[in-house]
Amino acid sequence: MKKTFKYRIKTNKKTLQRSKNWLLFCRKLYNKSLEERIRAYKEEDKSISCYAQMRNLPSLKKEFPEYKKVNSQTLQDVIQRLNRAYQNFFRRVKRGEKPGFPRFKGRDRYDSFTLKQTGYRLQGKYLFIKNIGKFKIFLSHPIEGDIKTITIRRSFSGKWYASFSCDNVPTQLLPKTGRSVGIDVGCESFLTTSEGEKVVNPRFYQRTQEILTKKQRKFSRKKKGSNRRNKMRILIAKTHEKIFNQRRDFHFKIANKLLKTNDVIYIEDMNHFNSFRVLNRSMRDVAWFNFFNILIFKAEEAGKKIIKIPAKNTSQICSGCGKIVPKTLSDRIHSCPYCNFVIDRDINAARNILRLGQSLQGATSLEAAVN
Repeated sequence: MKKTFKYRIKTNKKTLQRSKNWLLFCRKLYNKSLEERIRAYKEEDKSISCYAQMRNLPSLKKEFPEYKKVNSQTLQDVIQRLNRAYQNFFRRVKRGEKPGFPRFKGRDRYDSFTLKQTGYRLQGKYLFIKNIGKFKIFLSHPIEGDIKTITIRRSFSGKWYASFSCDNVPTQLLPKTGRSVGIDVGCESFLTTSEGEKVVNPRFYQRTQEILTKKQRKFSRKKKGSNRRNKMRILIAKTHEKIFNQRRDFHFKIANKLLKTNDVIYIEDMNHFNSFRVLNRSMRDVAWFNFFNILIFKAEEAGKKIIKIPAKNTSQICSGCGKIVPKTLSDRIHSCPYCNFVIDRDINAARNILRLGQSLQGATSLEAAVN
């Protein structure tokens, strides 16, 4: 299976400056290639392919000698990144979504470059990159599989990371338990299982919001372009980064706990939230999509199953008799007038998810057996 290993890296000031120069050159190439595509379409009504732009890289190095120090495959990846942005743009247009045309990258908005087969050497806990220097890697866990690409990234807080994209990573299968569970996610509780277990929503952003607001007010009072304003920007970025890391660590722990005790996990299909803009602040803080992505990835690695079921009426149907009992978001208790079944709203929804998921899985297995 494919897997990416991410590590914090550190080095001296000279090496960091060379890395920043590479980011600058890559950003300029990205903007130049985007400008070339836009001009060709406006003036000549034609499109320029990714391969045509990559063929121009040798002439670019002759015209601008500073690009000779940048790895050739890194420059090719820049153009491929722009090409992927165009492909995503046309895909969204075709689906009728908000297009989001590729934009020019401003200062500090291009934060990574990628190395492929050549230009680097990994020796123990040190990474050597040609024409840049030596990085010390904080190997919190070993790198597994075959390294395909290495991405060096600078975060908004000024920290540097190396991500190793590997293939043929051995799976780490978890022992089978013979159990299955349905889970319902929400803002009141992070998730509720069909067995009645509730996981409290930690609300990392909400707990830090007051501190973050004070820092943002201080930032707004600093003079634009000053060192103090830049220092405050880094402090705000570090706060956001801490919130992100806390939330991600929490998601991994909950996913591991669920996968250790269950073989099959049934979840709601959240595709009806077709835009991040639809989510309010509490929904963004709980980050359902990130959790489900982690859960699906960890399940594949552990040899477990994640099955999505339609989310329609899972909280309205009575898990006792199957009839629809309309409720508003403020109704936290499910009380069925037909069978007098009273239960917590989220537990009722989780049981409906489990029941519907098992019925769908049974129907799929029967269809496969008949065919």
